[in-house]
Amino acid sequence: MELNNLKPAKGSVRSNNKRVGRGEGSGKGGTSTRGHKGAKSRSGYSKKIGFEGGQMPLQRRVPKFGFNNINRKEYQGVNLDTLQQLVDDGKIKDTVDFETLIENRLARKNELVKILGRGELKAKLKVSAHKFTASAKEAIEAAGGEAVTL
Repeated sequence: MELNNLKPAKGSVRSNNKRVGRGEGSGKGGTSTRGHKGAKSRSGYSKKIGFEGGQMPLQRRVPKFGFNNINRKEYQGVNLDTLQQLVDDGKIKDTVDFETLIENRLARKNELVKILGRGELKAKLKVSAHKFTASAKEAIEAAGGEAVTL
C-alpha cells in the first residue's frame, strides 16, 4: 500500500447526493427538484407532527377518555420475600428503614414505600415504611417484628 493507491473502506463513503441549484445545465437547477409553488417548495418549511394534509389528524379524531387523579399517591412496592432475601444475604440485620431500602436499591429517595405481603418472613425485623398491606403487617408481627408507619 502506497499513498497513491489509498482509498476508503468499501461502503464507508457514499456520494450519490444530488447537487441541486447548480444551473440549468445540471438538470437540477431552477426549482431544485422541489416542483412549483406550495409550502414544500419554500425554504424554512417544516410539517407539524401528525399533520395529515389538512384532514382532521388522528389525535383529534379519536375521543378523549379516562381520568387522571392529580392527588394520586404512587407507592414503590417491596415484598416480604425481598426483605427475607436481604436478611439471608446478610445485608440487613434487625431494622429496615427508608435509608436501608435506598442503599439496597429497592426505592429511590423521593418515593413512598409500601410493604406488600408476598412471600414468607422468618426474620424478626423492625420495618419502617410509609404504608403496609394488612397481610404484610400481620406477617411481620407474626415473625416477632414490628411494623412502623412513617
